[in-house]
Amino acid sequence: MKRSSAIPLTAAGVTVLLAIAACTGSKPGAREAPGGYNAALNKVFNASSHEGGTIVFDDSTVPDSTDPGNTYHAEIWNLVRLYGRALVTYKSAPGAAGMQLVPDLATSLGKVSDNGLTWTYHLKPGIRYESGATVTSQDVKYAIERSYARYLLPNGPGYFTVLLKDPGYPGPYKDNTPGRLGLTSVGTPDPATIVFHLQRPFSDFDYVAALPQTVPVPAAQDTGASYQLHPVSTGPYRFRSYQPGKQLTLVKNPHWDPATDPNRSQLADKIVVNLNVNADRIDQNLIHNFADLDLAGTGVGTAARAQILASAPLKDNADNALTNLVWFTYINTKVKPLDNVHCRRAVEYAADKVIFQTAYGGPVAGGNIASTVLPPNLTGYQKFDLYEAAAKPHGDLAKARQELAACGQPGGFSTAIAFHIDQPKEKTAAAGEQQALARAGISVTLQGYPSATFFSDFAGVPNYVHQHHLGLAISGWAPDWPDGFGFLYYLTAGPVISPADNSNVSELNDPAVNGMFTTALATTSAAARTRIWSQIDRQVMSDAAILPGVYAKALLYRNPHLTNVYVHTYYSMYDYASLGLK
Repeated sequence: MKRSSAIPLTAAGVTVLLAIAACTGSKPGAREAPGGYNAALNKVFNASSHEGGTIVFDDSTVPDSTDPGNTYHAEIWNLVRLYGRALVTYKSAPGAAGMQLVPDLATSLGKVSDNGLTWTYHLKPGIRYESGATVTSQDVKYAIERSYARYLLPNGPGYFTVLLKDPGYPGPYKDNTPGRLGLTSVGTPDPATIVFHLQRPFSDFDYVAALPQTVPVPAAQDTGASYQLHPVSTGPYRFRSYQPGKQLTLVKNPHWDPATDPNRSQLADKIVVNLNVNADRIDQNLIHNFADLDLAGTGVGTAARAQILASAPLKDNADNALTNLVWFTYINTKVKPLDNVHCRRAVEYAADKVIFQTAYGGPVAGGNIASTVLPPNLTGYQKFDLYEAAAKPHGDLAKARQELAACGQPGGFSTAIAFHIDQPKEKTAAAGEQQALARAGISVTLQGYPSATFFSDFAGVPNYVHQHHLGLAISGWAPDWPDGFGFLYYLTAGPVISPADNSNVSELNDPAVNGMFTTALATTSAAARTRIWSQIDRQVMSDAAILPGVYAKALLYRNPHLTNVYVHTYYSMYDYASLGLK
C-alpha cells in the first residue's frame, strides 16, 4: 500500500535542451493562448480530435519497471494504460467521475456469487494484441500467475497471492502444468471467461481487477524479467524502442480498436519518455516548451513554483491539484505514556498544523490542513474535525493540558519522533512538531532514519520502536484504490501489524475498527461500505492514532500545445491516456 506517488528527484543526468526539442512535436519557445490557472482541474482543457505530433515526457528517475505486472509506481500505472488494458479501469474523465470503475477488457464489472467467494468476468470480443492475435482469458490468467513469482518480479502489489485460494502457487516459471496455467483458484472455462475463487469475501475485488497485473500476457512471448523491454500491447500504443535509463518510445498500435475502448485516445503519432533528466532541468524544459509533461506528476520544484506563480502567462498553464496523498504523524498506541488515549489526544490538541503545512511548502505546494485520515477525494470521506484543526490551526493548549491531566501526566512527558532523514520537508516538520508540543510540556527528541530502511529496520519494527520510545513517526500515504479500504486498512487494521515492515506504525488494534473492516468487506452494498469507511475514519481519530497534517497538493504544469488535458482524480496527475497535440 505504500505505492510511490512521489518519485525521488535525483539529479541523475542532464538532458540538453536542443536534444529534447528535436524529439518534441512542439517548437521551442512557441506559445499558445493561455488556458487559465486551474483550467484543467475539473474539466477537459483544449478539447480536440486533432491527430499527429510527438508528446514528450521527462522523468527525473527511471521506472521501477515498464512491465504491467511488476510496477508499483503511480505514474507508471498511468503510463501503462497507453499500452496495456486491464479487466476493468478507471473512467477517463475529469472530476469525481475519474474515481469510477468501468469495464476495460471485460464486458462489465465483476459478477459476484451470493457467498461473495466467486467473481466472474467476460471478455469483450475482438480485442487484439499488437501482433493481431486475439486476447484470451488464459492470457489474463497467465498475467495474474506472474504476480506470484516474487523472486523474479518483486515490484508489483501482492493482493492476488493474499486473496485467492491457493497462496502457495509458485508462479508460472516453476509451473509444470500444461500451458503453465496451474493456478487452480483462477478458472478459464472458455477463452472469453475468467473466474476467481477467493479465500474469503472481498467486496473490493473490482479494484483488484483494475490493477495492471490483469493486463494480459501471452505465455509464449513472456521473457520474465526482460518482458519490460517490450510488453505485448493491447492499448493504443506499442513499444518501438526502450533503452533502460535513457529513453522509451511508443508508437501507434495498428490493432487497437477504439470501438472497444472508450477510455483511451490514439491522437499523437509518437510518445517519447526521456529518463534520468535532472529535476530542475525538467521544470525549465516544461516552462520553455522543450517537453510537454513531467512523467512523475508530483508537481514542479521550489524554484519553478516561484517562477510560475510570479508570472501570469506561466500560471495560466498550471493546475494546483489536490492529490490522494496525506502527510501525517503516526501516534504509537503501545509506547508509554502514549498507550493512554488521553496522552495521544494531548498531542492532537497541542500540534500546530500551520507549522506542519509550511514545512511541506504551504497551501499551494504543501496542501490543505487536514482533520481526517481519509483525504477528500476518496469514497467514504466525510468532513469532521474532532480536534478543531480549522478553528484553531495553531493548536489548543488549554485542551492539551486537560488531556495531559486526564492521562496522569499533568506536567507533560517525553517521547521521540522518527522521520526520513533524507527528506528535508520531514526534518523541518519534525522540528516544528518538537517546537509546538513543547508548549504543552511534551518533550520530543528527533530521530532521523534513511528512507531505504525507514520501515524495514526502524519505524516499521515494533520492537525497535518500543525500545527507542518512538512515540511519533512522520510519513505519508497514498491508496492503491480510492475508497476507505484502499487507504485505511494497512494503516489502521490490527491484523496487519507485523514484526518488520509494519505499515500500521501506530499499532492500533481497536476491535471496533477491525470489526468494521470485516463487516465492510463482507457486504455487497456500496452505500453501506461507504458509510463504514467514514465511521472507521472517525474511530481512528477518536483513538488519536494518527495526527493528520495536510491533504497534499501539487502544482502541475501543462504545455499549452497539449489537448484533452485534465487532472485525473484517481491518479492525481494528468490523464496520460487522453492526450493529444494542437
